[in-house]
Amino acid sequence: MTQPGDATADAATRPRFCGTAVGDDDWSVLLEIIDSCGLSRHELASTICEALQWVRPNGRLKSRECYEYLDLLEARGLVKLPARRVQRLRGPTSIVFTDAGRERTRRVGELSDVAPVNLGLVSNAQERALWRELVERYHYVGHKVPYGGHLRYLVWLTRPRMELAGCVQFSSAARWLVARDRYIGWDEATRQKNLPRVVNNSRFLILPWLEIKGLASHVLSLAARVMVEDWEEAYGVRPALLETFVEQERFEGTCYRAANWVEVGTTAGRGRMDRAKRKAEPVKLCLVYPLQKNFRRALEVPR
Repeated sequence: MTQPGDATADAATRPRFCGTAVGDDDWSVLLEIIDSCGLSRHELASTICEALQWVRPNGRLKSRECYEYLDLLEARGLVKLPARRVQRLRGPTSIVFTDAGRERTRRVGELSDVAPVNLGLVSNAQERALWRELVERYHYVGHKVPYGGHLRYLVWLTRPRMELAGCVQFSSAARWLVARDRYIGWDEATRQKNLPRVVNNSRFLILPWLEIKGLASHVLSLAARVMVEDWEEAYGVRPALLETFVEQERFEGTCYRAANWVEVGTTAGRGRMDRAKRKAEPVKLCLVYPLQKNFRRALEVPR
């Protein structure tokens, strides 16, 4: 294991942070903080980001990326981190089912009957509670705390009256995804640098009692337009590409295809953080949606 103060050890094979090489001076500071501060892993990640100015374009710390980076350093035997703290499990029991989220009478119709459709960015405690309740009740995966940055929307029909229609969530992209990266044309260094410009549509729900022809694909198209400005305002990065995953045994991705999303391959059947390749998950279709014509240029794809 590299010892604190030995800044040049393993310099040739030292992992990059978000695509950027970690120089000897920064490496020495990182090791000193780990060795001397007596902090938890999360506190270490934030402290290192503050010391080395590892921040997003909007000035927020890259704490989650640093936390993952520290895990990688530990896995390679380059640092020794404090033991993980046992955290209280959070799940469905913390979500309250209310009358606002109860099932409604079945409604059948055309998109023209309910348009215009509005997306409202979830911005307060009441809206967050309602969003969580609806996803926990009616989405087959249920509610889970997303990784990294995220935005959530409530979908509203406006005619003949305001009525809840569904939920949408965007969150940080999958770290490693062969099908997506091959489609983009990334090499490893470019992927690490530009991954923040890819955003995952990690939840999409149209409430099950609504059978409005064309509603799902319309909401996806609307969400793709709305989220760009909101994500840039929240995180200081303008997205260039959306991704999503569709479980093949359950769905065909029809609404995504109707909204012009492109199938690029399948996942490997592992979770986003499963470097050891031990966890089996359902193989899913990977679909992407370019947010601009020159998305590859925005993602700095080598020509």
